[in-house]
Amino acid sequence: MTTIPPNHHPDAMQRVALVLRNLGHPHAPVLLSDAARTAQQAADALGIELGQIAKSIIFKRKPDQAAVLVITSGDRRVDESKVQALVCAPGQKLGRADASFVKAATGFSIGGVSPVGHATPPVTLIDRDLLRFDEIWAAAGHPHGVFKLHPHDLARLTGAPVADVAMQEAGA
Repeated sequence: MTTIPPNHHPDAMQRVALVLRNLGHPHAPVLLSDAARTAQQAADALGIELGQIAKSIIFKRKPDQAAVLVITSGDRRVDESKVQALVCAPGQKLGRADASFVKAATGFSIGGVSPVGHATPPVTLIDRDLLRFDEIWAAAGHPHGVFKLHPHDLARLTGAPVADVAMQEAGA
């Protein structure tokens, strides 16, 4: 981790830091010396388990073009049909979001999507599998930026419900 002063962090990271500070979160974002665009890269840089990375996946709800943010454990895959059942009316579809949609809807580039500080508040779900950890790390608005939190902090910081949205593990 680097010790670059917060006022020299990229703009999106400063936006996340401001939201966290305003919400009384005790841990400011930090800038990693290496990119953390993937959950594995972030886990390696932080020296933690892959599952402790709270990865932010953006989907697009097709009828209204709303961004749907799913925050899941780095070692899990999101079950799109579970998410669709939770955030779409019957007959409506959920789709993949491309990089331009993610940037326009959230204000963040893929690889740096934070759970907080979005340009437009997304529909958000938190995967319950994150609750198995005492400490997790989430993106802070930049591919090198992360912040530490407790899984229960996600619900407080985002106002989002905790739900079962991960794919079933083989043999589970």
